Amino acid sequence: MFTSSQASLRLVRTVCLGFVMASLAGCGDERGVSASEQGRAVPVRVAEVLRPTGTEPLYFAGAVRARQRASLTFQVGGVLSDRAVELGQSVESGQVLARLYNPELEPARDAAIARTRELEAQASQARRDLQRTERLFDKGVVSAHEREQQRARLEALLAGVSSARAAASQTERLQMESQLRAPFAGQVEAVLVEPGEFVSPGQPVFRIATAGGLEVEVRVPGSMLGSLQIGQSVPVRNGLSNTRFTGRVVEIGRSASQVSALYPLVVSLENADLQSGDAVEVGLQRAEGDALAVPLAAVMRSADGLAVFRVNDGQVRRIPVEVESVRGELAMLGSDTLAAGDQVVYAGLTRLADNDRVELLP
Repeated sequence: MFTSSQASLRLVRTVCLGFVMASLAGCGDERGVSASEQGRAVPVRVAEVLRPTGTEPLYFAGAVRARQRASLTFQVGGVLSDRAVELGQSVESGQVLARLYNPELEPARDAAIARTRELEAQASQARRDLQRTERLFDKGVVSAHEREQQRARLEALLAGVSSARAAASQTERLQMESQLRAPFAGQVEAVLVEPGEFVSPGQPVFRIATAGGLEVEVRVPGSMLGSLQIGQSVPVRNGLSNTRFTGRVVEIGRSASQVSALYPLVVSLENADLQSGDAVEVGLQRAEGDALAVPLAAVMRSADGLAVFRVNDGQVRRIPVEVESVRGELAMLGSDTLAAGDQVVYAGLTRLADNDRVELLP
């Protein structure tokens, strides 16, 4: 005989068990059934597998510069005493641009010249002494040893004269290096030092460039250099006005920079309304080869990797693919599992399974 509490407990257990069974039954009744399992074709949209041609080139940015340009430096140090040109001024080849004052240059030159003259005088005297010694040797007055000493003395003095002349020539050239001259006719692009400032040897003082002949250097991936040749025409556009020009490849770099795997490419800009410093972009066509492309929306990811659904005779088949890169809305394939003209599903993928029948929507 059950007590009232035991009866209540049995009632609660019965109700809970009935609720769970009803819930499981409801779940089984509401399980989704695909359209193919119900005997209907799945509506999808398809696109053809393409082999892209004539795609938009990739553009690489660079700054216009003069083809012939130079950073001018002094070979000696000192204080800039005079600057004869200003920024933007045109200069002629050999024109003096600036002068340097170094208090050591002129005394060093004078000392080298004086030392040369001293040794030349000693060498002249030694030559006369040797001539007298040889006459006395012929008469038997002096020995052969004394004659050889005079010859050795003359040869040493002649060697000293040659060394002194070289030193004097070097100091003379250093004195000339206190004047900075233009190596070619052009225009002053930058003035980097003002009069009164100390200039170290090799420190840039001016940048000059020729008025004609422009070029641009851009950095590009090595994979895009294989199809380029010297003299090849490439599209160029102005980064601000979007004006388009035609450039010509003049240099192709074969070594990457130390900070990236990009290679230098130099393109000349002929008959272009540009100035040094303008921002331009060089267009390079991508080497597509025999690569195929499908809509990016057609590629799906699964446990087995990337795949697409290919349609054949109203049925779909899962085809594994490899995607090398993405170009806008296209996925570039690196596998040969598809062929150009194949139809792949790009809309309605979530309701498909292998071998499902499909209905092609417009």
